[in-house]
Amino acid sequence: MDIQESMRQILEAESRAVAAIPYSDAYDRAVELIIEHVHRRGGKLVTSGMGKAGQIAMNIATTFASTGTPAVNLHPSEAQHGDLGILQPNDVMLLISNSGKTREIVDLVGLTRRLYPGMPMIVITGHPESELSMMPDVVTLSTGCTEEVCPLGLTPTTSTTLMTVIGDVLVVNVMRITRFSAAQYALRHHGGYLGQKSRTDAQSTR
Repeated sequence: MDIQESMRQILEAESRAVAAIPYSDAYDRAVELIIEHVHRRGGKLVTSGMGKAGQIAMNIATTFASTGTPAVNLHPSEAQHGDLGILQPNDVMLLISNSGKTREIVDLVGLTRRLYPGMPMIVITGHPESELSMMPDVVTLSTGCTEEVCPLGLTPTTSTTLMTVIGDVLVVNVMRITRFSAAQYALRHHGGYLGQKSRTDAQSTR
């Protein structure tokens, strides 16, 4: 198999996986939790994941922050060494674990609920029947539990694509509901091409 054929197969496999992400009313609940706790109560979104999922969690946090929803990423291991102190009562957490049983994330839930018992949690996972998803008061967003395109079936590839897409679904819908504008974007993103474009777009809508 040459690179062109391999690329075609990978794109087709990941496209099918994205199109097959299952919708449930958990998405409505997740968006409402973010709106309620961040935009109405003045809290923030706290994302967390381990390994590759942690990098996706960081990306989701920075995308939310740049689009008007205050968000930070909390490394689950560092949380056990004092960084848990970043949490405040009105926050909402977004946890990412493809297996749904990542020990550091499961432990993070326990530590968080010992500090703030009522803190709401959203989970993105490929296994909606997992330990993490079955915890009380967890809103679960399933990726659809698809196979990785990695030839070993091990390296996070398709799963991280799906996590990123689900993060985009949350970000875009929160932006839509809060009516986040180009002018607001420009205030948060001054530098680079996007900063210039957002200021131009904001001026054109005046």
